[in-house]
Amino acid sequence: MKEEAKLALEDGTLLKGEVFGSHTIKTGEVVFATGMTGYVESLTDPSYKGQILMSTYPLQGNYGVSEEWFQSNGIKAEGFIVREANPYPSHSLSEKNLSDFLAEYKIPGISGIDTRSLTLKIRKHGTMKGALATEEIEDGELLAMARDQPGIEDIDLVNKVSVTEPQILGEEYKERAVVLDCGIKNNSIKALLKRKIGVVILPYHSSPQEILDYEPGALLVSSGPGDPTRVKESIQTVRKLAERLPIFGICLGQQIISLAFGAKIYKMKFGHRGINQPVKDLKTGKVSITSQNHGFTIDPASCEDLPIKVTQINLNDGSVEGIEHQELPISSVQYHPEAGPGPHDTDYYFDNFMENLKKY
Repeated sequence: MKEEAKLALEDGTLLKGEVFGSHTIKTGEVVFATGMTGYVESLTDPSYKGQILMSTYPLQGNYGVSEEWFQSNGIKAEGFIVREANPYPSHSLSEKNLSDFLAEYKIPGISGIDTRSLTLKIRKHGTMKGALATEEIEDGELLAMARDQPGIEDIDLVNKVSVTEPQILGEEYKERAVVLDCGIKNNSIKALLKRKIGVVILPYHSSPQEILDYEPGALLVSSGPGDPTRVKESIQTVRKLAERLPIFGICLGQQIISLAFGAKIYKMKFGHRGINQPVKDLKTGKVSITSQNHGFTIDPASCEDLPIKVTQINLNDGSVEGIEHQELPISSVQYHPEAGPGPHDTDYYFDNFMENLKKY
C-alpha cells in the first residue's frame, strides 16, 4: 500500500496524493512550471529557493537524473508536485530515479495530484503559500503551517543560495568578468567559459571596490530567488559601478539593475515559469521563445522618465522582458539566455556581453 502525502494551501485547500522522495514536511510558495522537460534543471535552479514547484506536464522522472544537468550543487526547490512520477528512467545518462534524487536532498514529493486543476486555481487566484507533508501530521496543523508562514516577499532568499567566498574559474583566459552571485545557474558560467571569458563569482553583498580589485572587463548580475527589493547591497553596488563597467543582468539581475536606476517592481499574479515564453524585441521585431523563472517584474510606467528604456516585451501579457540604458553599456533580460535544457534562441546575448567586455 502506497503512503499518503498531503498538500495544504493557505486558502484552506487540502489535497492528498502519494509519497515519493523524502519523508518530511516543507513549506513554500506553490508555483507551476510549464516545460515538458527540464525537471532536473528546474529543481536545482537557485531561483526556486523558497518555492514548492509543480510541473504542469503530467509525467515526470521518465528520463531520470544526471549531475550533468544540475544548475547548482543540488536541489533548491522546497518540494515537488507531479501528476505521475516514473520510477523507471530510460535515459542512457541517468544516474538515479527522481524519487531517490529528492530523497538524497531531503526534499518531499507528492504524486497523484490533479495538476491541471491546481494550475487553473493558481492562474485564477495567484500563487499561494503551501505546506507539503510526506510524513504523518494532522490536517489542521498542516493547513496552519501553510497559512502562517511568511510570504516570499518577507524572506531573504538570496543569502541562502549565493557563494560565501570568491570563486575563480578560467584563470588562463585573458578576458575576465565578475559575476555578482544572487543565485547564478551553472549554464550561465559555462556560457562565459565557452567564450574564453574568465569568471570571478563573488557574494551578492560584495562592495564595488571588492569587484574592481579583480580588474574585470564587465559585471554580470545573476538570476536568483525572491523579492529583488530585499537585495539592497546589490542594488547599491550596481548604482555605484554604473559608470565604471559594462553591466548585464539576467532575471533577478534585470530587476536589480532597474531598481538601481529608480524603476519600480511589482509581484506578478503567478509569474512566468517554463521554456515556452514568447518575447518580442521592440527594435528588430524579432520574436524568440525563451526559458523563464520569475515572479516579480518591472513596472514599465516607472521607466518613462528614467535613463533606462524597455527594449523587449512578453507577447503573452505585455510584461517587460528587456531593458537598456540609453547612454551607458548596461542592459538586461528577464528570461534566461543560458536556458537549460533550452530553447537556445537568445544564447547570442553572451556574445553581446563579450563584445561589450572587450570594447570598454
